[in-house]
Amino acid sequence: MAASLPPLNWFFHQTYSPVQVKGSRSNLSYFVQSGTMMIIVKSRTRSVGVPICTCRAAAASSVVFRDLDADDFRHPLDRQNTLLLRAIPGVNEVGKALLGSVAEQVMLLENIGTSVLVSKKQLPDLHQLMNEAAETLNVEPPDLYVRQSPVPNAYTLAISGNRPFVVVHTSLIELLTQKELQAVIAHELGHLKCDHGVWLTFANILALGAYSIPGLGGLIARSLEEQLFRWLRAAELTCDRAALLVARDPKVVISVLMKLAGGCPSMADQLNVDAFLEQARSYDKASSSPIGWYMRNAQTRQLSHPLPILRAREIDEWSRSLEYRSLLKRAIHTNSTQKV
Repeated sequence: MAASLPPLNWFFHQTYSPVQVKGSRSNLSYFVQSGTMMIIVKSRTRSVGVPICTCRAAAASSVVFRDLDADDFRHPLDRQNTLLLRAIPGVNEVGKALLGSVAEQVMLLENIGTSVLVSKKQLPDLHQLMNEAAETLNVEPPDLYVRQSPVPNAYTLAISGNRPFVVVHTSLIELLTQKELQAVIAHELGHLKCDHGVWLTFANILALGAYSIPGLGGLIARSLEEQLFRWLRAAELTCDRAALLVARDPKVVISVLMKLAGGCPSMADQLNVDAFLEQARSYDKASSSPIGWYMRNAQTRQLSHPLPILRAREIDEWSRSLEYRSLLKRAIHTNSTQKV
């Protein structure tokens, strides 16, 4: 059953969580609705109260993809659904015109007023993680904010593309290692690299317009919503690949997904990536029967994100593909300082 959509200026888009959460409009961080404005939220709740960064410098070799294009790592399903969206005349231009300046300014002021802006002088370790990831993906680094919250979230605002920024919650920083945190930042940069914000925004404008029309309009809106969810799930697979290009270790990306599915700092040393992948294979086997196939589709149909277990399997398979190995051959290694 298709859910009704809220007013236009309150759209958000989840990044890591496979579920949707709706909270008070007075707290922008906790209001989640499938769709637009590229506020990407992971719904995992727990309390936190620890320092943001306890990092030390270590010599490392970073990788730069000088001529990396979004289509070099875009997931086939993302590519297919993006082409379908681009086939709609004028969606890109109209979407930017309708939502660009006002909505972006509202969210910018919200984060400036409630978060800490990362820079060379403020949380320099996180600043370096962002710059390294942006250089690897050949994308301009957006502003990075740290926000106090017990919900381990990371989200990106990219409406008009003029002033995109990423927000990371303190509880997410507590949950992840430095390499995992950089993989999350790279995932967010993947949304910017692929210009996902524009498509997500206008797809929901179309859905809103259809909902306002009785009869056939409602049917059209439900069809658009289902198509949008399919595209969102594919877009997340693309951004997981962006995370892998920066991490260059599939276990780092899979560990992020595993921790978001069921991890906490006190048990981090007991979590096992190989066991999580074995769990993914068990899920595939259990859902291979006709009944299992039906249940699997019913389970994911209304989700804006693939299940973490399926994302882990996807990134594991891509890490062993010829496409990924070919990209690595194009990489240029540079010396840098990495926080561990």
